[in-house]
Formats: sequence, structure tokens, C-alpha cells
Amino acid sequence: MTFVITQSCCGDAGCVAVCPVNCIHPTPGEAGFATAEMLYIDPASCIDCGLCVLECPVGAIASEDRLDAHGARFLRINADYYTDHDVAQGLSHHRPLPVPRFGQPLRVAIVGAGPAGLYTAAELLTYEVARVDVFDRLPTPHGLLRAGVAPDHPLTKSADSAFSALTTHPRFRYLLNIEVGTHLSHQELLRRYDAVVYAVGAPESRRLGIPGEESTLAATDFAAWYNGHPEYAGLEVDLSGRCAVVIGNGNVALDVARILLTDPDRLAATEIADHALHRLRDSRIEQVEVLGRREIAQAAFTIGEFLAMGELPGVEVVLDPAELALDEPTRAAEAAGILDSTVATRLRVAREFAARPVGGGRKRLVFRFLVTPLAVTRACGVTTLSLARNTVRVTDGQARIAVTDDIRTLDAGLVVRAVGSRGRAVPGVPFDSARGGIPNHHGRVLDRPGGDPLRGVYVTGWAERGARGGIGLNRHCAIETATALLTDFIRGALAIPRLSPSDLPELAARRGAEVIDSAGWQRIDTAEQNAGACAGRPRVKLVDPADLRAAARPSESETNP
Repeated sequence: MTFVITQSCCGDAGCVAVCPVNCIHPTPGEAGFATAEMLYIDPASCIDCGLCVLECPVGAIASEDRLDAHGARFLRINADYYTDHDVAQGLSHHRPLPVPRFGQPLRVAIVGAGPAGLYTAAELLTYEVARVDVFDRLPTPHGLLRAGVAPDHPLTKSADSAFSALTTHPRFRYLLNIEVGTHLSHQELLRRYDAVVYAVGAPESRRLGIPGEESTLAATDFAAWYNGHPEYAGLEVDLSGRCAVVIGNGNVALDVARILLTDPDRLAATEIADHALHRLRDSRIEQVEVLGRREIAQAAFTIGEFLAMGELPGVEVVLDPAELALDEPTRAAEAAGILDSTVATRLRVAREFAARPVGGGRKRLVFRFLVTPLAVTRACGVTTLSLARNTVRVTDGQARIAVTDDIRTLDAGLVVRAVGSRGRAVPGVPFDSARGGIPNHHGRVLDRPGGDPLRGVYVTGWAERGARGGIGLNRHCAIETATALLTDFIRGALAIPRLSPSDLPELAARRGAEVIDSAGWQRIDTAEQNAGACAGRPRVKLVDPADLRAAARPSESETNP
């Protein structure tokens, strides 16, 4: 008997730390950890102790005898990883720093209440000297866990349970509904805290750089819309056409396709925003085409998400065998039996999809590879996307994409671009516009790209490393940043703040913010969960800013006990 890691793996590697026989890889100390699609259990080494199951925050680990048909496919995926990955480097456990006792506490402001910021807060709070305030411009915390992860992925969303204890922690407080750069400045924070950590993510959608791009919809905006982000509740989403096109083939692209094709009655049991559910019930979309610039071997989606697309009720996957062309180095590696196991599994699943008969589904999901968008035009309610076929040219053993003169068009009612995201500058904080993030060296913010560290200023998450890696990788990014901060604190490299942060809520309020503290977030959370319980759903989200502010205020009984 063995345990198996399945699709919803978040990669935070808590399971690695508790495994007594080191059978879960890659570990944070191994080279492939940051780029791995998920973690894998070695069936030959697993001793069936189950400690990893108790540690997993998203319920991704199960005993092989309890797997459903979808989960059973991960038995082979887990085993295949060990056919070509060297795991001899072993474990690299995080070792807490020995922080001496100081007369003054370590006061830290974290800007951004998503997973990166909250993992950093949790790491810092393991040291009694730390006091942490977390700011966010939204009335609610949890960042992309709340506003980005698709609502039909409840196990992934359940990772927010790791942060529930923070809300009532005596050395932690939320200061929500405050925008740093508008209500408070970077310099005002520096004058009141020993250190400021920026965990502001990568909220800007990358552009295609083609004519007519303004007629497309960013996948990040679409996800924010169906997840109930208060700034996107009024987004115009055209679902009147029969076909939708998604440019890009990462997991976000698959999320978009899945939400557009899933029966709204199934979505109704999730925490999808009510306004989005209402619009999806009236949707006329029957076909979604997902486009990738590279060949199938270099597709950006993970295997688990790809597998799940083939199991959507009433949806047939259409994948022309001609779309599965491989470049010469990949073909040679496959023929020699030395192809990377992840790529080999991706190819195997794609070929299974291509071999399926078509014509039995009410809706269709079409995958196309080796295409480049050239231009978008919109007329009479129809958006037309011009595409060029790509070819693969091998030079010095390296495969490179080249655009050909083979041009074709696709008509769609909706075109969504899912080609990644980048950071947004915070006033007063250095920004690397070329990279789309905050310049840094292992979490210490630099005064310019390649420059010198700024005293007391740090960064973590996507703002540090770019928009790559899932929720779990943020935990290890947070450990790195917290370690740098604590190291600087221990050696006396931080400036002593001249002011107390106690006046910040009042200062922000004078500038137009209605500040929501930890208790206010608890009231919002309770109201949403209570509404969900009545509707048979995990929660019913409040999306109007006025409703969120009202829910956060203390009731009359709290004010006058």
C-alpha cells in the first residue's frame, strides 16, 4: 500500500518535513523544486504511515485504495517521476534562526494580504520578538486564494485555512481597505516599522502587443470577475457568441476554459460570485479553443489540470493528432527512452485525448498548438483572430519557434488572453520595469536593478520572483525573505523607527480609507459563510464595497453590550 499525491497539490512541502523515510520529492533543497509541477511520492519507499495526509493543507494526498478513477491515474504519474529524477540530495529542512532577546520588539509591516504576505507573517510570528501588521488595499485578505483560484477548485482554496489562526494572533493585526501609495506612503511606514515587506503580487496582465488587442479580455480580469473581486463585479463579459478563444495554455487558461464550459448547476454549489453565475446561466458558448505558441511538449499547463479537462461532464476534448508534432530533439529523446517523465506523461495524455472519438459532447474543448496571434478585429459583435502557424527550427541543438506565412482566422464572441502577468510599481518603492517586479537579492530590496540593498525594505512572492510558481512556493519564498529580515535584525542592520504605528488607522481614515481590522474581517467572513450555509455553498461572497464595509462594522450589540 502507498499514498499518492494528486492534482490539487499546492507544493508547500509541509509533507516533506514529516515524512520519516524521505519518499516525497522534490524537496526544497533539490534543484527542481521551484519548477516542479507538483510533489511526488515514491511508491517503492512509502511505508504507508499517513503522516503526510495529516500535514497536507489541501487534501491532495490519499491512500491508493481510496482513489477514484481520476485520482488513480496519479499512481503512474507519481511512479514515473522516479524513473529519471535523481533524489539523492535528500532533505533540506528549514532551521529557525536563534534570535536573542531584545528590549524592543521587531515591528514589521507587510503590504499585501495574499499567501506570500501571510506566509511571511506566520514565519515571523514564530519568533516572540515579532509584531506584524498586514496591509491590503482590499477589504478582505487572502489575495489570489480568494480572487484568483477557480471556485470549482475547493481543495486549493482550502489552503486559506493555514492563515485562519493569524486573525486572532495577539501579535498580529490586519489593516485592510488601505492602499499604500494612496492612503499611506512608503516613507510613513518606514518611520514606524523596523522593516517593511512588500508582497503585492503581479496584478498587471501581460500584453500580446498585436493590433486590436483592446478587444480581448485579460484572463486575470475574468478570474477576478467570476471570483467576486469587488473591483471587477461590473466587468462586461460577452458570452453571447458560440465560440470563445483563449490565447495561452497555462493553468489559468484551462481555468477560463473550464468555467466557460462547466454546467452552471455544478458551479452553483461553489463560491462563484452570484453575478457571474447568473451570466453563465445565459451563456451561449459551446466551444472553447485553447491556443499555445509552442508545441505540446512545452505546454505550460500541469498534467493534473490537463487530465481534469478530459473529465468535464458533457464536454468532449478535440485534439487533432497533427497538433502533436514534436521537434527533432524531443522525438529523438522519446525514441531513445530518455524523455523527461513529465513531458512523456503530458504526451501520453494528449495522445489519449487525440484518440477519442468526437461528436458525443454538447460542448467542445479544442486544443491548438504552434500558433501565434497576429491581430484582432471586431465587427458586428464578432471578434476575428488572425493566427499564423509556427514551425520549430533546431539550431545548435536548440529548438526555436519561427512564425510562418500560413495564416488562418478564428471567429469568436470572446477572446481571452492568458499569457501571464507582471508587477505594478508601488509609489516610493524601486521597480524593475523590464522584469515587471521589485529589484531584490534574495528578498532584500535593491535601490535599482543590480544595485545596493535598501535598509529595512524587503519583498516576497511574485513581486520578488515574477509571476511563476503556485501557492506553496510562496511559503518557501516567505521563509527566505523572513530569514533575511531576521538576520539583519540580529546584526543590528535595521534602523530604529522614530514613530509608533498606532496612529496609522486614523491617518489613513483622514485620507478617505474606512479601515477594516482583524475583527472586521472576521465579521465579513462569518457573514459570507452563514449566507453560504443557508444556500448549501461554502460561502456567498459580498462583492459590493459598501456591503463589505457594512459587514465589517460592529453590530449594535457589540457596540453597546
